[in-house]
Amino acid sequence: MSSPLEQASVVRVQAALEAAGSRARVVALGDTARSAADAAKAIGVAVGAIVKTLVFRAGDVALIALVAGDRQCDMAVLGRALGASDLVKRADADFVRAKTGFAIGGVAPVGQSESNRLAIDESLGRFETVWAAAGHPYCVFPTTLDELAKMTGGKSVADLGVEPKRAG
Repeated sequence: MSSPLEQASVVRVQAALEAAGSRARVVALGDTARSAADAAKAIGVAVGAIVKTLVFRAGDVALIALVAGDRQCDMAVLGRALGASDLVKRADADFVRAKTGFAIGGVAPVGQSESNRLAIDESLGRFETVWAAAGHPYCVFPTTLDELAKMTGGKSVADLGVEPKRAG
């Protein structure tokens, strides 16, 4: 079995990082990074330091939200921030792959197959280093909020994410 680092989608992410001038290297983990909690556990960081690349749709337009792992995206705020004229809803797996070139669980914020509208939750700035998916459920790369904004051209939105409700 070949290394996840050899997968075409991961190679595409590494190439996009290099093209953007990032010195980040994609890292293959021993455990899955399919969810923010899984990724945080595998890397040994707080869940909030994980960048969730969430894909939504407004009609046929993909809206990408880069949200801290300990927060949820407010779809209404995302739609307003990115000027969506249609109702914003969660995208299904086929739409995600068609618009980003990645499967759910490995959607990277860079190296997408299309240029999509993208917004960034500024709460990621709480962390010196954040970790994003790199095109495969076992691959991630380290970056910063500033570098992420530069590489993606994303619009920073202070209140894009909402903290999830706590039990009890």
